[in-house]
Amino acid sequence: MPERVDEWPSVLRRWRWLAALIVVASAPAMQPAPARAQSGSAGDRSSQRLKEERSSELERTHREEGEAILAIADAAMAGRPTPSDFSLTWQNDFIKAQRGTFVPFTLTVDASLLTRASALVYVRATKRAVNDRPRDRRESVPFAVDAIFPVDLVGEAAGRSRISRGFSVAAGDYDVFVVMRERVEPGVPRSRPKASVLRRTLVVPEFGGTDLATSSLILADRMTALGEAVPADRLAERPYVIGLNEITPAADRRFRRDEELIVVFLVYNPTVTSERQFDLKVEYHFFRQTGPGPRVEGGPSRHPDARPGETYFNRTEPQRFNPALMGPSFDPRRGEPVLAGQVVPLTGFEDGEYRLDVLVTDLLTGKSVSRDLVFTVGS
Repeated sequence: MPERVDEWPSVLRRWRWLAALIVVASAPAMQPAPARAQSGSAGDRSSQRLKEERSSELERTHREEGEAILAIADAAMAGRPTPSDFSLTWQNDFIKAQRGTFVPFTLTVDASLLTRASALVYVRATKRAVNDRPRDRRESVPFAVDAIFPVDLVGEAAGRSRISRGFSVAAGDYDVFVVMRERVEPGVPRSRPKASVLRRTLVVPEFGGTDLATSSLILADRMTALGEAVPADRLAERPYVIGLNEITPAADRRFRRDEELIVVFLVYNPTVTSERQFDLKVEYHFFRQTGPGPRVEGGPSRHPDARPGETYFNRTEPQRFNPALMGPSFDPRRGEPVLAGQVVPLTGFEDGEYRLDVLVTDLLTGKSVSRDLVFTVGS
């Protein structure tokens, strides 16, 4: 939620909106009971006082949580020491949004190292041009991203828990700070809640033009067809929903030979004639990393050139996307992207590092764009 605040915000100035956000976003928080007439029984008045005290205690806990998580983020921006009580990893993708670029991301945390199954996550993004220049503490600058949300840490394999969210920003270079901190239970004495900080630099691409373009290549564990649209109030927790499809991003870029490589992406701005004709060809080429070595030439009629230290490995059959295959209801002139992807069994891949090169060609103009990613096959 973009908000204009001081670059080095005063925690005490901001706790009110932060605490309110925690209350709204959390599982049902205790609300003050409606005032009762003074003529009620002594038991009713005692119960009312107890509820008010518990509500006040909950608000105080939320305020303290907000103060603590913002202080950690401020320390990270200032280069001061920050807690690192558990591992926290980040992966993200880039997708065209109605305004700017949408950045869905996934945080992975080893939940077995935490003492509670609930946490707060705070995400702050600042433009690098702003963050790198000398600062005047009195000046006010907006954070491009300034959001906090509670999460339940549901354990997966080896105690790992993954949380996905997303935000939209304009194209450019950003520093992203992520703070995860255990929740605090009101009235329960305990040691300092565990917390960790992650910092990433993002180079966010521009999708606002009219040239042929694609999203980033998304590696997926699976893609699920949905029976109905996801309610708007649930989309924040499911940033990889695209239309009536939901992508579950892969945990990492390492796969076993008995697994499949699933890659999904969106193609934007194909050329469309006045008769609503368009024609895209998508090719998938695989290169194996062989270490330092000479450049291995391919050829435009066979496959793209290998890079130094690579050998050409394999390809899949090209895909075509046109009105005959997409159906009469699909119309790119309305801004609808083409959802493309491929599922590749890895049984024929030897252990090692590979690069997938995806080449998208607009057959009406001959223009093309390529994207690639590196992945590892191993036991």
